Amino acid sequence: MKQIKWFDRKFEFSSEQNIFPSIIERLECAPANLRHLIDQISAEKLITKIDEKWSIQENVGHLIDLEPLWQGRLEDILNDKEFLRPTDLENKKTDLARHNEKDINVLVAEFRNLREATINALKLLSEKEINKFALHPRLKTPMRTIDLFFFVAEHDDHHFAQIGHLFSK
Repeated sequence: MKQIKWFDRKFEFSSEQNIFPSIIERLECAPANLRHLIDQISAEKLITKIDEKWSIQENVGHLIDLEPLWQGRLEDILNDKEFLRPTDLENKKTDLARHNEKDINVLVAEFRNLREATINALKLLSEKEINKFALHPRLKTPMRTIDLFFFVAEHDDHHFAQIGHLFSK
């Protein structure tokens, strides 16, 4: 089964329900889920590229590369910026990072540490702060803190599915 490309996904953030505790739980479990996924994969398979797309290890590195963006976008919302900071839509940082030359255990630990910092910040937010928003630069839609981190959890799952797909090949 082929997964939709990330940039082809559509997001609608209209729910008024507070599911933030569930979102935090998904985000908090991501490093353990990642560890579980990669523990069953050989070192050779971790760095194998298929069809010139990212390897499993590069998908892991991409999660690391984007965590500072998520943290920065939280700052943008909390600081009442009109727009969230943009990202590099070509993912040059991941393409240039040489993640395949790194130790997978170091990458997983780095993701865990970065995500832990994100979670710690999220757990301090008030209900008012989780409902503050800024405009998403690509989607051109208001994105509340709760929406941003739902988006992040979906992004994690997208890459976990990619890793699973690459593992099965």
